[in-house]
Amino acid sequence: MEAKKTPLYEAHKELGAKIVEFAGYLMPVWYEGIKEEVAAVRNAAGLFDTSHMGRIVIGGSQAEEFLQKVATNDIQKLKPGRALYTLLCRQTGGVIDDIIIYQSFHPQIFNLVVNASNFQKDLDWLKSHGSEMEIRISDITKNRSMLALQGPRACEILKIAGLEEDILAMKYFSHDFGCIFNIPIRISRTGYTGEDGFEIFVNSSKAEKLWKKILEAGKEFGLKPCGLGARDILRLEAGLPLYGHELSEEITPLEAGLEKYVSYAKEEFIGKDSLIRQKAEGLKRKLVGFEVVSGRIARPGYPIFSGEQEVGRVASGVDAYTLGKSIGTGFVKTELAIAGTLLEVDIRGQKHQAKIVELPFYKRPVSH
Repeated sequence: MEAKKTPLYEAHKELGAKIVEFAGYLMPVWYEGIKEEVAAVRNAAGLFDTSHMGRIVIGGSQAEEFLQKVATNDIQKLKPGRALYTLLCRQTGGVIDDIIIYQSFHPQIFNLVVNASNFQKDLDWLKSHGSEMEIRISDITKNRSMLALQGPRACEILKIAGLEEDILAMKYFSHDFGCIFNIPIRISRTGYTGEDGFEIFVNSSKAEKLWKKILEAGKEFGLKPCGLGARDILRLEAGLPLYGHELSEEITPLEAGLEKYVSYAKEEFIGKDSLIRQKAEGLKRKLVGFEVVSGRIARPGYPIFSGEQEVGRVASGVDAYTLGKSIGTGFVKTELAIAGTLLEVDIRGQKHQAKIVELPFYKRPVSH
């Protein structure tokens, strides 16, 4: 099947981006260079095309009831203009996807952002569980593009772009409607980098114009366009999961360290019984963060050892430019999942010492 293009594909080519196929889309991996792009987001700002993510609207008189049934988090905590991170699970407790749900200013309408690689699976799964309920499920991915402006100077850039002061002051995980450069948008204070920042939803016909105007306005602040390479390093430094690595249908929220997004107080949600049972029985494995002492990169799937015994596998590993270290995550036996524990990662036939550390690896300075 031919790879899809976001509405910004030509703009990426104009900037000389290195393009690869990712989750069925042709996407930029980097422009100037991954190291420079990571530094821009940590010290100034970066602009990402995230239009490959899936966007779904769920509306109707039973929309809240439906989402309460399929999501692990408590949807009743939502209010108009607020957003919530949650997981969709199988009956087994394995994770179908991790998503963000935004409650519209209409109490019966919710916007979902889901992972690109899981979009069709998520849509089919939601439809199969909602067929008997008074809800409408709509795919708006093609009609709405999505940009992420991330970094400590994001607010300054949006201010000169004309975003209203009250929207600029919104709390984390809030969203609202506004205008920048006289282009109507929906904007949320969310992101996937560990920095303060915003995600911008815009009509796809206006996406390229908005992208170029933000980049131009942000030049004086050190803004750079950023690709998937920087995004992966930034999210791992911030200890954020990537589906297919720290999450999958064989991994539960408890094993992935995401139990705080599971609301056992809810009467029912898909996977609840399995998660309660797993919690009672105790976890056999847990996600940990580690640093590779030698600086070599631990790639996904590499075995982790304690002495001669294999005790786990690497989930993700990168050269963390912000920290000047080789970092990774992996699932290891629960009894070993303690900060300070020394293990070894087999990197191409050689064992390299890895020290378990607390997640996240990076927290943004308060001054940001």
